[in-house]
Amino acid sequence: MEGTQNVKMVNADPSAIGLFGLAMVTLVASSNKLGITGEVSFVIPWAIFLGAFAQLFACIEDCKRNNIFGTTAFGGYAFFWFGVAMSWMIKLGVFGANLANTVDPKQLGFAYLGYLLFTIYMTIGAMETHKVLFTIFCLIDVLFIGLTLSTFGIAYEFTHTLAGYAELLIAIFSFYGSAACVLNTHFGRVFLPVGKPFGIFKK
Repeated sequence: MEGTQNVKMVNADPSAIGLFGLAMVTLVASSNKLGITGEVSFVIPWAIFLGAFAQLFACIEDCKRNNIFGTTAFGGYAFFWFGVAMSWMIKLGVFGANLANTVDPKQLGFAYLGYLLFTIYMTIGAMETHKVLFTIFCLIDVLFIGLTLSTFGIAYEFTHTLAGYAELLIAIFSFYGSAACVLNTHFGRVFLPVGKPFGIFKK
């Protein structure tokens, strides 16, 4: 009778590529919101390939690692960027004039509101990851507050600018988080500190 052989599959932590994707798309998108660059045409490729596909890859890999938080976070925001990219393309007339002419921005406002609710409970979960990631989630909360209010036309100039600065800070902290994930693992020591979990909810 032949014996049973167990094979263990080891997956690398995908957080670095996921955070890099988030950093790149928010850096490019913030330049538009802050009036540094023009229309969103050249934001769309970065939204699709870095915001969406890079985070979707991280989501799938985290799923293999049985990491429900990483799977949900990266997957949720990956699909957000797919949705935003398509919304921009509809507005630009890529799918025809009929769709472009019937756009109601308030529908996007409700989508942002939904993502604000999603981000709030993910921020609570991020408290038990590390402080850099928790900071990123807090900034994403601010981003969605700004996006929701500005899309509904509430204090537009202020809330739109608030969203832009929040997005820029998300990019900076995400670059740092990605670098920390790569270099700390690569060197086998704390090369870039990320801060310990708060230790409030987990035993």
